[in-house]
Amino acid sequence: MKSYIGIEDIFAHEILDSRGIPTIETEVYTDDGNIGRASVPAVTSPGQYEAHELRDGDQTRYMGNGVLKAVKVVNEHLAEKLTGMNVIDQEAIDRKMISLDGTSNKSKLGSNAILSVSLACAHAAANALGVGLYQYIGGIGGKKMPVPLVNVISGGRHADNSLSFQEFMIAPIGAESFKQGLMWCAQVSHTLKELLRDSGLSASFSDVGGYVPNLSGDEEAIRLIVRAIQKSGYRTGEHFAVAIDAAAGEMYNEAKAVGEEGQYYFWKQNRMLTREDMVKMWNDYCRKYPILSIEDGMAEDDFEGWEVMTDKLGDKIKLVGDNLFVTDKLRLKKGLDLKIANSIIIKPNQIGTLTETLGTIELAKTNGYTPIISCRSGETGDTTIADIAVAVNAKYIKAGALSRGESVQKYNRLLKIEEELRY
Repeated sequence: MKSYIGIEDIFAHEILDSRGIPTIETEVYTDDGNIGRASVPAVTSPGQYEAHELRDGDQTRYMGNGVLKAVKVVNEHLAEKLTGMNVIDQEAIDRKMISLDGTSNKSKLGSNAILSVSLACAHAAANALGVGLYQYIGGIGGKKMPVPLVNVISGGRHADNSLSFQEFMIAPIGAESFKQGLMWCAQVSHTLKELLRDSGLSASFSDVGGYVPNLSGDEEAIRLIVRAIQKSGYRTGEHFAVAIDAAAGEMYNEAKAVGEEGQYYFWKQNRMLTREDMVKMWNDYCRKYPILSIEDGMAEDDFEGWEVMTDKLGDKIKLVGDNLFVTDKLRLKKGLDLKIANSIIIKPNQIGTLTETLGTIELAKTNGYTPIISCRSGETGDTTIADIAVAVNAKYIKAGALSRGESVQKYNRLLKIEEELRY
């Protein structure tokens, strides 16, 4: 196997994400004639502790969301500094960019600029070595297919409806293969659409692909999903489970805005809950429904709430930190010290390099936390997270709804990987 493949050139340009918001795509050219290409998601509502995207702020272009500054960082700065480096030395490349940035949150060069180069280098190295990206990252050990957590109903900031929780997902926990599980999810999703229409409810989609019905509350959404699973011929708890992304930080901030700090204001339903109320609600849902996981069931700064919730439910379901951890080892270490949550969402653009992403995954697995590889709400057709999920043998992946092309591309990539692993 080759031990040195030089970076010959790096070039970035501005593209659009799935919502028409600018983001960056980068190409890395190697001296043996190979190319690696990667684009990163655009973020419209970043967690307060995640790495900083570099955007233009020019209101005459894309309402200030352009990324020409990030493109310039890659083309006029990083390209010069990285040319000649060994493209198969991923850690050296990433450490070099982290050093050039010199900030704790990549606010100088921008996490979007840095990550696009980091991932493009990985793709270039894999192509130069003639292996799949999952094989390059995971070696001979990367061979386990994840279970998809498929978004079917949207709420919260993602939808103009009556639901407070951000995502309601289905998990085909009883499927014998990724291919079978994805087929099951498609059937349940279509059945849910029929149920909504038969009930006179909206079967239109949010901008992230989930259905957006106006219901009496979040629990009704769970009941509808259970009905769709059963009507499709599957059994809850055996074939399917339900996963929820509450994005509780939104309700926490809403309560704070009206002077009720430490509580949760479900503004769409005009309900104020204490953290004890929240835990009781989650416990009731877990008792009545086949709940696999609750993501961000408490706000990222409500550590007391996380402690209460973990004490009550930590041995029953997966309590997943997204904004709580933001794919950051330091945030995860704090969670480990406090003994809160038991699972972590992994989003490479929350931290900014592939090396740091893999480091956080390793720390999580070493301490018994379940890493869930995840997309963002503003995605591109890039399928890198599919390869990462297989490379690290992640149990689960969140790649979005089956109604969105940028999500389906990731699922299709996983179907292809599963075929490659089979043969």
